[in-house]
Amino acid sequence: MDRPYFPMFIDLTDKKILVAGGGTIALRRVRTLLKFGADIHVIAPEFCEELSQMEKEGKITAEHREYRTGDIDGAQIVLAATDDHEVNRQIWKECRAAGVLVNVADDKKLCDFYFPSVVLTDEAVIGINCGGMDHAKVKETRIKIEKAVR
Repeated sequence: MDRPYFPMFIDLTDKKILVAGGGTIALRRVRTLLKFGADIHVIAPEFCEELSQMEKEGKITAEHREYRTGDIDGAQIVLAATDDHEVNRQIWKECRAAGVLVNVADDKKLCDFYFPSVVLTDEAVIGINCGGMDHAKVKETRIKIEKAVR
């Protein structure tokens, strides 16, 4: 691990979170964030089917277009999960300049925080992270924990 990251649990209720991207990675992150009461806005030219359904159900707000400079305004946390490395880097630069926490899906060096794998039970919230190194190991660990807490 290049640098250690502090594991922190935060109340996301009504926090404004911008997700740039409408594909698989964005979907996984939105699914998790919805469990914690976040106010999620997604911007992408195309949405996967499940994100489109979430928009129809009013679970998220959305704009069906490319990311534009300034879209981070008002966001407290930003997830850059487009399939374009340059757009993700632009988002990172804007967030850095504005002091907004950002996670860049395709470049762990640009992340202010890593997005954990989460196990949520009535009694506990368990976050698992590998510092962006071995996602398969994290998934395996999450499955073991889920079985142990059932």
